[in-house]
This record gives sequence, structure tokens and C-alpha cells, in this order.
Amino acid sequence: MKLLRLKITDPAGFRSLPCGFEHHFRTEWGLQEELAQPNEFAPFVCAGPNGSGKSNLLEALAAIFYQLEVLRVRRSFLPEALQDGALDVSPVAFELDYLIRVPAEYRSSGSPLWAKVVVWKNAGESVRFQWENQSDFSTDVYEVFKGGHADTLLPQYVLGYSSGENEILSLPFFKMRFVQFDEYWNALTRQVSYPGHPETRLAYLDSGFSQAILLCNLLFQDEATLQPFREDVGIEALREFRIILRRQIPIEAAQLEVFDLADEDQKRERRNRIQAEARERGLSESEISQSIDDLVRREIIKSNPSLSETDEPGNTRYRLNLLQLLEGDEKSSLVVSALKRCATLHYVDDATDTLVLDYWVNDATRQAFCENFDGSALVLFQAFQVLLTLNLYAVSDILKSDLYTSISHYVGETVPTLASDQRIMRFKFVRFTKQGVAQPMMLKELSDGEHQLLHSLGLCLLFRATNSLFLLDEPETHFNPDWRAKFISRLRQCLPGHGEFAQEMLVTTHTPFLISDSKPDKVLVFAKDKSSGAVSINRPDYNTMGASINKITMNTFGKRETIGGHAQALLGALRVRFEQGNEDKEVLITEIHQQLGDSVEKVLLIKAILNDDQPGNGEVLG
Repeated sequence: MKLLRLKITDPAGFRSLPCGFEHHFRTEWGLQEELAQPNEFAPFVCAGPNGSGKSNLLEALAAIFYQLEVLRVRRSFLPEALQDGALDVSPVAFELDYLIRVPAEYRSSGSPLWAKVVVWKNAGESVRFQWENQSDFSTDVYEVFKGGHADTLLPQYVLGYSSGENEILSLPFFKMRFVQFDEYWNALTRQVSYPGHPETRLAYLDSGFSQAILLCNLLFQDEATLQPFREDVGIEALREFRIILRRQIPIEAAQLEVFDLADEDQKRERRNRIQAEARERGLSESEISQSIDDLVRREIIKSNPSLSETDEPGNTRYRLNLLQLLEGDEKSSLVVSALKRCATLHYVDDATDTLVLDYWVNDATRQAFCENFDGSALVLFQAFQVLLTLNLYAVSDILKSDLYTSISHYVGETVPTLASDQRIMRFKFVRFTKQGVAQPMMLKELSDGEHQLLHSLGLCLLFRATNSLFLLDEPETHFNPDWRAKFISRLRQCLPGHGEFAQEMLVTTHTPFLISDSKPDKVLVFAKDKSSGAVSINRPDYNTMGASINKITMNTFGKRETIGGHAQALLGALRVRFEQGNEDKEVLITEIHQQLGDSVEKVLLIKAILNDDQPGNGEVLG
């Protein structure tokens, strides 16, 4: 896709973006040039001081596509908290224009490759779509999704990632993750089929998916594709890993009610029948009441293969097999059976009631994964997504209901983190070889920067054959200067930006290197008015491509000095001594050399001393 314009028309604004905020991502001339001569992939680089609103732009896009996804999912399943069609979700009013690449199956001979999509919403009204360049039409969102036009109007995926503790971007993605779990839970209780992949198009790929991302890439990608992994991190080959799947969880007697598919008349008839049978046996009223409850539960359990009863006393003697809809059989392509067919060894640990799958990775292992997961790293990753989402089972309905309507910035703190043995799915012993390391090592042994590079580039590789929107919030915070300088090049290696697929990416950063590798029309410079808090976005007034780090630091980040604050203070003290005129010049210059390393500021001061002029303000010329 290609973003064209975003306008916030919500009277309350959105975060730091006020009502009336509008940004044009591309000029008409630039867009025509881009379409006429497709170039290499190039992300929008969002730069500016801390707190200038960079993340708010990404969140606004995520929040809009979250609203569209909720409306799309409503056709099949939606949690009760989101069923209210009149529920307004921030921003309650907006306008969004973008180009979408029309899938080949929807194009006729000679028809345009791109269609313009206009999405807008007025407060209190439903979302509306206008689709131009094809069979021009304008209609509301319900007609669009009822007609099955989602694939032609929406990006295939909207992918979010943030390297820090800033949860602003993650909120809409977290909500969709819980929608995905509730959709599976609903299928489990109603005994309907469930695909081995997420239904939602939104995915927040936080650190919890790092092992899955690495495994999928190392199992499927060829040597040329994995070159960024090889050159920077030195990853060579995956050696082994283990997947542990917890088969059942305890549930309370009251939780069985949601699995009861009988209608009210059937429930009444059942209770009357059980009550009559109990009275014939001469039971007391209290015994009859207990007998009814027990027999009803047993009938519920008998009717649903995911439920079972143990001999354990107490209220949690019931068990739910959360994997029931994913297990299949030896001929099935469902997730668990497919993983078992790829395993070197698998067994059930009766003590922990877990399925253990061990993989010793060789060519046969890779071939098995290729055959069982459609030859696609993304298909395998989406299977892992479904299994990892089952770890949300411990979140209460009350907490989920609060989450669905939340506008909190700290939603992640309210979601409980399970101990490893309580999780439905977990990875263990992920070992691979690395250049310069004698023994295979584990993912957890890598540095923060190595983790971050494998994660950010790995998610790009997984979705490279899709028409998707990437929203990456400071993905390079732990990189060394060399990796920061090469990050745009690495992104281009992972996302070629030509052929049938076209990705759009927004990256927030404080790194001048990303700006130096971008043309001015792809650099968005953010500023926030200190009095009103309003955010503005401008493009650099100089050629950023190949500009020096000093030039970018001064012009884009407002940092005129090229040295640290403490060093600047030392330099200032030496300048004051010179201005007082009581120092021997040679002695003072020697002291300057002894105290300070080379810098433009130091050169300017020494030049002033030698010329016996009053020093300037030490400003750096661009």
C-alpha cells in the first residue's frame, strides 16, 4: 500500500494530534514519479525530539485499522464488549486516503495496478469507503465487508513493533490479540471448526514472538535471504529446538455453563427429567439439587470432546483441552498434528500432561516443515501465533471487557505473565551455531542489539510477500553505530519493494543515520508546540540523502554541539579563562589538548586563541 493522507476530525483530537491535524504523505508529483519508476523499498522515517508525537502518528493509523478490523470481524464473531455497533472508538472521526495494490485475481486486462481507497468516519456515524480507479463506488463499511471486498480495500496485514516500554502503539494490537483468543474460545465452546491461522489482520510482534520469528526464518529462508543475519549477527544454522504444549487446564464447575449448547427449553426439560428420576430414587431435596447439578455437568462434558472430569475432589476437578480444535490426526493438516509430523521425536509427559516435540534440525526436518506448512515461513509463523495466543487463557472475562474499552497507555501491565509451566505453548532449547563460537548457543545468550536486529529484520522477511503496513517504533534503539548506519540497507535487503508486493513502513527514530539514508520526501520531522501541545510535521529543507550526521543533528534534532554536555562545560571554562586575558596562550592550548579530544568546537577555540581574537559562540557550520 501507499499512504496518501491522514486527517483527524475527531473534536477531541487523538492523543497529541489535535482536531484538524492533517498530513499528506506524498505529493501528487512525487506519487506519479514513484508509480512510473518504482524504486527500491524506502520507509518513512519519523524523526524529532522525545515526546514530539512520532508514536502518536503510528498509533492513529493502528487505531483506525483496528476499527476497520473490528467491523470486519463482526460478520463472524466478536466479543460481547465490542458488539455494540454504536460504540465509538477513538478517533471517532477521521479521513484516511491510500493506494492499495489490486490483487492479480481482481484485475482485468489493462486495468490499473493500484486503486485509491478513501476511508472516512464522522462522529456518531459508521465508517464509509470510496474505491476509485476501478468500479468507482462509495458505501458504508457493512456493505463493503458483506460483499467480501476486504481483500481489495485493506492491507493484508498491519504489523506493529516497539522496542521500548512505550505502550501507546500496542493498545489496538493487544485488543485484537484478545479478540483472536475469544474467537478461538467461542469455537471451542460451540464445537465449530477453527483455522490454523489468525483471523485478524493486525499483529503486534513484541519480544514474545522473537523465538518464533527466528525459527521460522532459519527453517525456511534460503542463504541469500538470510544474508543480513549472517553478516551482522553471525547466525549460521539452526541445530535444535523443543516445543512444549500443555494439553489441558483446570476449570471450575461454573465455567462449564458456557459449554452448554442447550437452549432454555431444553435446559428446563433436562432439569425436570433429572429431578423426576432423582425423586423416584427417594433422594432428599438437597440431594436432588446436588444430583441435578452433577448430572447436568456430566451431560455437558459428554457432549463436548474438549471437556473431561477427573477423580480430584474440589471445584476444579474438570479439565479443558485447549488444543482440541488444533490437534487433528496423522493425516490432518491442523497445527499440532503437522508439528508432530515434523518432529524428530515427540511424546506425552504424563506427569505434566504436556506434549513434548523435539527437533534435531537437518535437511529432512526442513523438508518436513516445507511439506506440512505450504512451503511458507509465514504459514508456520501464523500457526505459532495461534498457539502462543492460547497463553491468554488465564485472563478473566472482566479484565478482557475492561481491555476492549480501555484507552490506557499501560494495558500490558494488567495482563498477567504466566510461569513457564503454566503456558499452553513455549519454546525451549533453541540452539544455533554462530560464527566464532565453538558450541551451539541459545537465543537468550545474544545481546539486546542482536535480539533486536534479528527480530526487526526477521518480521520483515516473514511478511515480505504481502501487501502490508509496518509500524515500527524505534526498532534500532540497541544498535551500535555501524548497525544503525546500515539499517535502511538491511531493510531494503529484506523488503525488495518490487514485483506483486508493496509494503509501506513508518519508522520512528532518533538516529541521524536513518535520515542520511533517506530522501527528504521520506523524512517526517515532528515538532510539538510547547504552549498548545499541538503536533506539526514538516519535511527537511535540505537534501537529507547522504547528509553528514552533524548536519542532520543540527538541522533536524536542534543539537548544534558535536560534543557531550560535560565536555562542552569544560570547553566553556577554558574559553572564559582565555577571554579574561591572563593566561599564557601556549600553556592554555597545551591544557586544552590534554583535557579534550578532537572536535570542531576545540578547533574553533584554539584558532581564536592563536589569532588573538575573541572566540565566537562555538557554533558548528552545516
